[in-house]
Amino acid sequence: MTAASIYCRVSTDDQSCERQERDLRAFAKRARHKVVAVFKETASGADDGRPERAKVLALARAHKIDAVLVTELSRWGRSTQDLVQTLDDLHGWKVSVLAQTGLSFDLSTASGKLMRTIMAGLAEFERDLIRDRVKSGLAAARARGVKLGRQVGQRPSDKKAKRVLGMHADGLSYRLIARNVGLSKNTVMDIVRRNTF
Repeated sequence: MTAASIYCRVSTDDQSCERQERDLRAFAKRARHKVVAVFKETASGADDGRPERAKVLALARAHKIDAVLVTELSRWGRSTQDLVQTLDDLHGWKVSVLAQTGLSFDLSTASGKLMRTIMAGLAEFERDLIRDRVKSGLAAARARGVKLGRQVGQRPSDKKAKRVLGMHADGLSYRLIARNVGLSKNTVMDIVRRNTF
């Protein structure tokens, strides 16, 4: 009997992981997996901050589980690239990802290796598409005369520039100005330099 961890994820607070957990417990029972831990979280698929998934990875790294059970791969991976990376990590720890939909990612098998190769190709394609879209968008914005990058007046510290300059004109030290306005000494120096040269 393999030791498995269940991982459930929903995207918004008005959704619940209960159905996923129920279905995965039934899936584990049919496949004769021993569920040693259940992790549930609410996070967007693109969200990097997924502490519950990090706990699953920590269990895998410590060799405390043999498999991760998910309802579908989109619940686990943030992107194709992220999915390939985490599958590689899990494979290094001899842990499989088993989706209730029937997809099994055991990279020690020929079919698992084939799927990983296909997904790695898709991840590269996805990266290239994103890169091309960003370049195209920047070029189109420049052609329309849009100024790119942070403009004068857009720094958060610029809101305090008038007070900083007033205190500087009164002869206060950078350190004292920084303490009074809640900025670092270096930021105060930067404001003074930008506005006096």
